[in-house]
Amino acid sequence: MRMKTTKNTETWKRASIITLALTLIWGTGLMHTLPDAGATSSAATCGTGDHGLTSDLKKGSGVEEQQLRFTDIDFLNPNTGRAAGEGFLIGTSNAGCTWQSIYTGQWQFKQLDFPNNVTGYALAGTKDSTVTYLIRTDDGDSHWKRLDTPGKAPFKQIDFRDKNTGYGYTYNGAYRTADGGVTWSKIATPANTRAATFTTDKLGYAVVAVPGSGYKLEKTSDGGKNWTTTLLVKSDTWNRAELYANEYLVYAILYGDAGMSQQSYSLYASGDQGTHWRQVFAQSTAGAGPAPGANQEGKGTGPANPGGHPGNMALIGNQTAYLSAGSPAADKVGIGRSFDAGSTWKNIDLKVKGYSSRISFPAAKTGWLVVTSGNAPAVYATTDGGMTWLPKILFQSEQN
Repeated sequence: MRMKTTKNTETWKRASIITLALTLIWGTGLMHTLPDAGATSSAATCGTGDHGLTSDLKKGSGVEEQQLRFTDIDFLNPNTGRAAGEGFLIGTSNAGCTWQSIYTGQWQFKQLDFPNNVTGYALAGTKDSTVTYLIRTDDGDSHWKRLDTPGKAPFKQIDFRDKNTGYGYTYNGAYRTADGGVTWSKIATPANTRAATFTTDKLGYAVVAVPGSGYKLEKTSDGGKNWTTTLLVKSDTWNRAELYANEYLVYAILYGDAGMSQQSYSLYASGDQGTHWRQVFAQSTAGAGPAPGANQEGKGTGPANPGGHPGNMALIGNQTAYLSAGSPAADKVGIGRSFDAGSTWKNIDLKVKGYSSRISFPAAKTGWLVVTSGNAPAVYATTDGGMTWLPKILFQSEQN
């Protein structure tokens, strides 16, 4: 609520200075300085504009002459979460009504993963470098330390279940840590693995490239000692793949060729731990050719995709899944969703500028999306399963 102006203005000023000097408790961990109470948004302005952060974030991250860029978003619950970018990280504890700067510095964040509100992990690079590092914070974001990865191989994705136990995935392998990323043990995966994911120490999945044939999806129930093929997908190309899984659901994104700013890809879903699969859609394009699993005419079952280039997925419970995406040619961001383990699929055009995005859904119908491209970087929130989205922070464009 906005402070009212009174004759005790100096008293309020002194109180504001004290407020800005304190760190408050955020959830179960340290909450970094909240905005000055005198500047807190009223109901009419809650979650709009840049919250006065653009200038400070640009200065702190060393990109004063450039546009700020979001790269990822991660929410612990519907109220508390973080959004990361190139050289900065911001947070909210009131569902995006107000935001505060948590970190500015050298780290160019690529993926955030916070198992709790104090200990967090990230994949990040540094300015003018293509190397990706695994980093960790133990004070809720202010300070980060670099961790070594096995064989110095960069991870492309991380997944931590608690502050100590987590998984790291390279482009062809999987690793597990039980001591907060200090040491890692390799998990056996099939030859020609293109993606892997584990939901427990025993239960895991892998996408394997089969040259001249396509892809096969495999499952292990004994921690990688033995693998069983559960699906074969025909494809003339076998590029990269992505896997997402929870206790019940498994989704696989299989990529075909890319060309003319277009990407062909298919989405497959399983609602019974990878035993049975269904093709949700196969998106072929004129510039990139047939999608994996498409028929001779380049068509597949199901609806079109939510955007020509996938972002990431969020799985909730035994039925719900979301896929973020964007379309460079159309300059739009979209969301696809299923509430029945992939049996039916609906695409939603957000009608916001940008052509790539990332999502985080802490609940079945409450989610967050960050636009990661274009001249209008922003964070949006939904409370109705993606049908409607409200802006929660919008950074000023380069022209402003």
